[in-house]
Formats: sequence, C-alpha cells, structure tokens
Amino acid sequence: MTDSPGPSASVPSPADKATAWMHTARFLTTAPKLEFLPPHEHPEIAFVGRSNAGKSTCINTLTQQKRLAFASKTPGRTQSINLFALGKQGITDAVLADLPGYGYAAVPKQDKLRWQQVMANYLVSRPNLRGVVLLCDPRHGLTELDEILLEVIRPRVEQGLKFLVLLTKADKLNRSEGARALSIARLQTAGGDVRLFSALKRQGVAETALQLWQWTHDEAP
Repeated sequence: MTDSPGPSASVPSPADKATAWMHTARFLTTAPKLEFLPPHEHPEIAFVGRSNAGKSTCINTLTQQKRLAFASKTPGRTQSINLFALGKQGITDAVLADLPGYGYAAVPKQDKLRWQQVMANYLVSRPNLRGVVLLCDPRHGLTELDEILLEVIRPRVEQGLKFLVLLTKADKLNRSEGARALSIARLQTAGGDVRLFSALKRQGVAETALQLWQWTHDEAP
C-alpha cells in the first residue's frame, strides 16, 4: 500500500509552471541591426513599446530577475535588440526579444527614423516571430506611434501572429479608471487582447506568463 500525498503536497497549477518557465530566462545576445541577430528555429516573442512604458520592468517582473532587461536611466538610450533564451535545464525552447523603446523626444530624429525602420523590418520579416507584446502606459493610452506599430503588424496578426497589449503601471489606476483604460484600448486595437499589468502588485503577471507559454508550446505546461 502506497502512501497518498498529504494535504500540503499540492500540484502546481499551469500558471505556476509557466511562471517557473519564465524564470529560466537568460541573456542570449544583443544586436544593433537585424543582420546581427542569430538565426534559430525557436518561437520568438517580441516586447515593444514607448521608452517610458515600463518594458524593462515588465520583462524583469515576468522572469523574476532584477536586471535581465536593462533599463537605461535615459529613456531611448538603449538602441539594440536584446534576445533572451527560455527553457528548463539550459535547453532553449523559446526566445524573448526586447526591442528598443521608441518615441522619446530627446533622441535625435535621425536615430528615431533608423530605429523605426529596424523595428518595422523585424516585425514584418522575422520568420519565427510568434507573438508581440505591446506595453502601454494606460494614463496616456495608445499613442500615434503605437497605432503605427499596430498597422505594421496587422497583416501578420491576420495571418495568425499572436498579439497582446499590456497596460502597465495599473497600480496607479483605481478600479473605474482601469476598466475605462481596458475599454479604450480594446476599441483602439479592434477588440484585441488587452490586460492590466502591475509589476508592483504583480497584477496580470501569472496570466501573462501562462499566455506566453501557450503561444510557444502546443501542450499544456
């Protein structure tokens, strides 16, 4: 007769397993131009957003690592695509791509145009891009640059590219403000997938980790 597990031996939920998977994130490479990105066969998820949208904080929160994604003290200063590998026991099964923040006023116009072109080329042509996470500060809403990005990826979304808008810094909103921000963002994305996210209160963290797992795996975690 075998002993049955005690009441404390709980089975991890799919969200718990996905969160543990996100914790395996490790730096892979950095590339100032698309041609320097290494080719690989793993599904890739890109994080994009304005320079002050909290993108680095979001990635660090999802991966439970304080300095995986570098947050420059000067917004717009980081101008490289950074790749992070995901997978247990050092075996990569997915890749996160941290794209440079856009729209910061102090960045020279020439640099802005160059990076807008690099990002557009990446989003249109990266063959193994599986999904895009757009970070947005709900107090400002989706900006003209965000909407331009949406137009760039719309053909690929219609072909099956996954897409999620995370409304960051949600802890700065009360309940009615949060509901209103969700409604507006859904209208702006034509009914797209939108979620409130707070690194401080860990709101939306487990749900987002599970969604990223589902985007990159055919089986449950």
